[in-house]
Amino acid sequence: MTRQAITGARIFDGAEWHDRMALVIEDGKVEGLIAADSPTDAIRVPADGAMIVPGFLDLQINGGGGALLNETPTVEAIRTICTTFAQFGTTACLPTIVTDSVPVNEATIAAGIAAVEQGVPGFLGLHLEGPHLAVSRKGAHDPKLIRPMDESDLQRIVEARRRLPNLLITVAAETVGLEQISRLAAAGVTVSIGHSDGTYAQVKAAAEAGATMVTHLFNAQSQIGNREPGVVGAALDLPSLSAGLIADGIHVHPASIGIALRAKRGPGRIFLVTDAMSITGTDWTEFELTGQMAYRKDGALRLADGTLAGADLTMVDAIRYMHGTVGLSLDEVLRMASLYPAQALRIEATYGHLQRGARADFAILADDLAVRSTWIGGEKRFG
Repeated sequence: MTRQAITGARIFDGAEWHDRMALVIEDGKVEGLIAADSPTDAIRVPADGAMIVPGFLDLQINGGGGALLNETPTVEAIRTICTTFAQFGTTACLPTIVTDSVPVNEATIAAGIAAVEQGVPGFLGLHLEGPHLAVSRKGAHDPKLIRPMDESDLQRIVEARRRLPNLLITVAAETVGLEQISRLAAAGVTVSIGHSDGTYAQVKAAAEAGATMVTHLFNAQSQIGNREPGVVGAALDLPSLSAGLIADGIHVHPASIGIALRAKRGPGRIFLVTDAMSITGTDWTEFELTGQMAYRKDGALRLADGTLAGADLTMVDAIRYMHGTVGLSLDEVLRMASLYPAQALRIEATYGHLQRGARADFAILADDLAVRSTWIGGEKRFG
């Protein structure tokens, strides 16, 4: 692959900003930073007046561009999702399936394996959000499809992990056994607690068994109370847990976001997810989700009864919201969209930053955060 030097832009490498430097990439990886005026045999690619930032990682993305995995569990749908969100700076994602039947889960896993074999740009693995959840916190998931995890389910997930680079599964702390969580974690599956009415003690036990994340913090889970901290309290208090956050101004109040960020004990972090649906990136006004109609209105996606059904959100929009409304520094918000999800998935050695040896996954942004171009593995995929 041609050696290139991206010049003329401020560079955020995931830790700090660099001025008057060039980003040198070769063979799909970051070679390093050099002074912008240094002699080099690399082909210079101008990015005048822009920002170069690590590509965004989205660990919960149900659909986009008209494709929804639950409705069309195919490699073509995965490709559409990855291509659609590359327009918005996302360079790696976990296409996500919500609670569905065994055949749809099997078809989704088969599609994910095919996406790996075909080298779909931006495909990082799969997120299975259900069906082993709590009906009391079902959200938009079909309660008729929610069920306990049996041995065949566990074996299917373990086998899928052997053939996928990453596999994330959302389960309820009170409905999936600790031994099951332990076996999944031992097999390399990332276990996240979500759609759960679990107690603090139940989430703590799940974390000790191997769970490392909480799905869409504050939404579809037990809240903090004076005598029972619930899933939210456990997510913030337990250092080993990271948590996804839907920052669209609808799912979580900005004050609650600020409180959570100040309260979170590390090393686990709060990171951004979109929870986007097929309608994102289209001009549609409605879509179908596991047999239920959902409607787009006032920036939200809701079922007929008003239940939120995912989000109409891109990662760059979430970044704007966190920076402009919640008031976080831009560098910290960028880490929430890149480095922190990479750390949550334990792939930060090569993803989520632009330091030497990292994948050459990055976005070039204008001052207003509009995405000028998106690069995946050193190749321009948008712009």
